[in-house]
Amino acid sequence: MSIAHLLEDFTAQSDGAAVHLLDEDALEEQRLAAFENGYGAGWEDAIKAQEQQSGRLTDELARSLEDVSFTYHEAMTRMTLSLEPMFQSLIGVILPEVVDRSFATQIVEQLCQMAQDQIGQPMQLVVPEGSSEAVQNLVPDALSPSPQVIEDPALQPGQARLQVGTARRAVDHSALLSTIARAFDAYLHEAKEALSNE
Repeated sequence: MSIAHLLEDFTAQSDGAAVHLLDEDALEEQRLAAFENGYGAGWEDAIKAQEQQSGRLTDELARSLEDVSFTYHEAMTRMTLSLEPMFQSLIGVILPEVVDRSFATQIVEQLCQMAQDQIGQPMQLVVPEGSSEAVQNLVPDALSPSPQVIEDPALQPGQARLQVGTARRAVDHSALLSTIARAFDAYLHEAKEALSNE
């Protein structure tokens, strides 16, 4: 005996319209279309998830690079400040001594360069007090006419005036040393400000 009378019949519609049954080919097409839609949606979800993951990784990498950069700059600033006494002695003692020792040589070199442009013209070197002998000893014998070396008490150590014919040149190593010292002091000031703003 059949129990079909107990089960609801889905083949007939309640409003009396004819039921449209699908054959195997149409059913297979619907299955393929559903598969394609699901496959495409899966790809879209995977791409969206990968973009979100990539965005998170990019943000984390950027933050890490900022931290490393900040740490590097902070370390360099602290190292520079720890070396301040060494730099101060370099600028305040060693550089001036080197400049003093090379002062006479540099003046004579510049004089010889100027003499090449104005051959046979009278030459004059004005140097600070106590420097004339050192300068005179370095003047080449072949330099003609022999330059006149004059001491000027108004000149500071590291300063000189050169004249060959109508060409003139001033040398001021003390101004150069002052410029270097000011630049270093400014750098140290900025480094200290950067550390105090942390």
